[in-house]
Amino acid sequence: MEFSFIDHVTITVSSGKGGRGAVSFRHEKYIPRGGPDGGKGGDGGAVIIKADTNTHLLRSFRSKKFLKAQDGHPGQSKNRTGKGGEDLVLPVPPWTIIFDEQNNLIADMFKCGSLVICKGGKGGLGNSSFATSVRQKPVKYQEGLPGQTKTIKLMIKMLGDVGIVGFPNVGKSTFISKISDAKPEIADYHFTTINPHLGMAEYDDKEILFVDIPGIVEGANSGRGLGLRFLSHIERSKILLIMLDGTDDPIKQYAVLINELKKYGKGISEKPKVIVVNKIDLMEKCEQYFDFPVFYISALKATNIDKLLEFIAGLI
Repeated sequence: MEFSFIDHVTITVSSGKGGRGAVSFRHEKYIPRGGPDGGKGGDGGAVIIKADTNTHLLRSFRSKKFLKAQDGHPGQSKNRTGKGGEDLVLPVPPWTIIFDEQNNLIADMFKCGSLVICKGGKGGLGNSSFATSVRQKPVKYQEGLPGQTKTIKLMIKMLGDVGIVGFPNVGKSTFISKISDAKPEIADYHFTTINPHLGMAEYDDKEILFVDIPGIVEGANSGRGLGLRFLSHIERSKILLIMLDGTDDPIKQYAVLINELKKYGKGISEKPKVIVVNKIDLMEKCEQYFDFPVFYISALKATNIDKLLEFIAGLI
């Protein structure tokens, strides 16, 4: 299965150079030796990053590592300013975070919406700007100023109310498909989910956004499996839904998952948690594995899902 989800990318962006100022003199009837009328060059185009609700991935940057705005056009006669360079607008998902080369945070696009990452170079002055009482026919002009060039890192950190965490094949994707219109791939083998999925559920006129990430396995913090790479997508979730397979030692699953979350750090393990034991339709009896509140559900049969959503809606 091809791994095509792009959640981070490094690109270099450059704004446009300012246009050169013009050297020109008036040529009018009865004024054979007119004064200077060279106009200013146009400003270079800026590079603007814009949060776009219709953009969900960074895939468009996979083959575009250098992106440049248009240069400003030269100034013209009759004191006409050259045409400005066209801005380069880069749409990114609203949950994109931008870092510089030293990994310093530049912007969270969810908060700022739009960001001018590189300002265009100013257009140069034409010779009309250099006329004086002493020098009435200057041939002096300015080149436009260069644009700015920056190398930046774009990283997706999804925004969801509830982040779903669990081993592979515990039924997370089935759960998402039951509570929302999302259609993740579902099959009876590990790592069916290799990309994060979003699912919107509604309960009592309240919308709840769930984020499903690939399953986590023991040793994920050391590089095993896929899930640890995607934990960044639930860093900003308000609640964690810990989903366990009721047919396969849920106590051990819970201990492993909590341990992996603690090793990942960044406060994820401290988030409020809702513990869910799935696949009760396959269990001989519904045992009380834990000494704290747990929801026992069947995602496949939609058993007890309404009660779970009611509880989560009350927490948000």
